[in-house]
Amino acid sequence: MNRVGYSQFLLSSQTNYTLTYFAEHVADISHDAINRYLLKERLMPSLLWEQAKKDVIFSRSGYLIFDDTVLDKTCSQTIELARWQYSGNAGKVIQGIGVVTCIYYNPEGNRYWAIDYRIYSPEHDGKSKIDHVEDMLRGAVYQKQLPFQTVLMDTWYATNRLMQFVQDLKKTFYCAIKSNRLVSRTQQQYSYVALKDLHWSEEETANGIRLHLNKTRQNFHVQCFRIVVSTHRTDYVVTNDLSQYNMQAVQKAYGLRWMIETLHRELKTVTGIEKCQCRKQRIQRNHIACAFLVWTRLKSIAYKTGKTLYQLKQNLMRDYMIQQLRSPSINLDFA
Repeated sequence: MNRVGYSQFLLSSQTNYTLTYFAEHVADISHDAINRYLLKERLMPSLLWEQAKKDVIFSRSGYLIFDDTVLDKTCSQTIELARWQYSGNAGKVIQGIGVVTCIYYNPEGNRYWAIDYRIYSPEHDGKSKIDHVEDMLRGAVYQKQLPFQTVLMDTWYATNRLMQFVQDLKKTFYCAIKSNRLVSRTQQQYSYVALKDLHWSEEETANGIRLHLNKTRQNFHVQCFRIVVSTHRTDYVVTNDLSQYNMQAVQKAYGLRWMIETLHRELKTVTGIEKCQCRKQRIQRNHIACAFLVWTRLKSIAYKTGKTLYQLKQNLMRDYMIQQLRSPSINLDFA
């Protein structure tokens, strides 16, 4: 038993990802043997990069995109990594395992790859989601030495600390900030008001406003754009690219974040990443690691064949369906 065998199970199974189901379909391997393997193995996030780096096509204008997802564990109250946290997918606080993810996007080839992730469990490592993103950013620059220019983050990560850290790395960021954030027009000598209370002229709506965010360094300024998404929603997107005056370009750049949402949806659909119900945190960590490896392999094949991950997964059942329709194992005898 090894990680390849377990990953092959996650790839092959369509709906059931339990260890019992795995053992029922493999000769000479018991449920207990699989359980013991997953308890003693230590599969780390670095395995994802080892698998992905041979496929990544690098670009100096590349993007790093960060976001998190929650693996729903509402049916189990005894999983060690599960904790109450807000899930954007569910639209409420649920019991689940938080996973903070980083993808690398090449705008020239319009392709992306998962390159790193962290499991949010402050009870075990004392780290916040902000800590995890900073760790992954630092690793991308100093360890992986990735060529990239832009960092995309959602509102949760639009902290003074992270924005200034990206600035110190001499990279560009785009992220949305909350409407109650205290800001000051740079020409008003730090007279702070809530962002939602600023008056926007027609020119400022088109070109953005130069702002200073409360409690940031005095020389740290951002260009802010007010983007009306719908009658009930307005986003405020900021960037440290002070030469940016094009709202359409800002919308386009920030809109690239949808790719990480696609990644999370694919992970949950084709790898069974949130289906493991084992209680021990080590098994959950190893299961999540193998799910990322499966996604990486499927994504590599998808780019080569022009198919989606869903098509690749469903095609595993193609021969079975052809055989059953041609010569059914169970015949229907009703008229």
